[in-house]
Amino acid sequence: MSANDNITEDQSTVTNVEEQEQQAHNEEQNVAGKSQEETAAQSASEARIAELEQQIEEHQQRYLRAQADFDNFRRRTIKEREELARYATSKLLTELLPVVDNFERAINAAKQNSDFDALSKGVDMVSRQFNQVLEQEGLSPMNVVGEPFNPEFHQAVMQEPSAEHEEGTVLEELQKGYMLKDKVLRPAMVKVSS
Repeated sequence: MSANDNITEDQSTVTNVEEQEQQAHNEEQNVAGKSQEETAAQSASEARIAELEQQIEEHQQRYLRAQADFDNFRRRTIKEREELARYATSKLLTELLPVVDNFERAINAAKQNSDFDALSKGVDMVSRQFNQVLEQEGLSPMNVVGEPFNPEFHQAVMQEPSAEHEEGTVLEELQKGYMLKDKVLRPAMVKVSS
């Protein structure tokens, strides 16, 4: 082997070593670059996770507050409903108190005075006052005589043959029926033609 061959071989070896060193250096830079990229990506992921965890916590707190508000609302409405039911009749009773007062006056007047006519007029006046209060509350008596029998409004307790009326016509009201606004409060007890 000649000296030139040795030099060429040494140069080739040096070139190979330099190339390998360059390749190793490039790989180190790639690894360092990738490591920096991975670190940056990991930091971004961790920041996003922290942000999402904070949002979850905020939503949980909002949910708990809304749930507490709803529970308070439910308790308050139950209490108001109970109170309303407890005192629902107070308005009606307040309106009936003057009627009670007038009944007491009529009874006391009857004890002191034996005038039946005056007592009858007093009781009639109290009855009108009482019916007026009931009408103000939406209660109205049914007018059923001469009407066709309707089981929604009438309760037939008697039947009687009648040549003057068609079959199923109310002949007589035995007990008044009442409507509360548009609802039957008590059906009228009636005698019906057969």
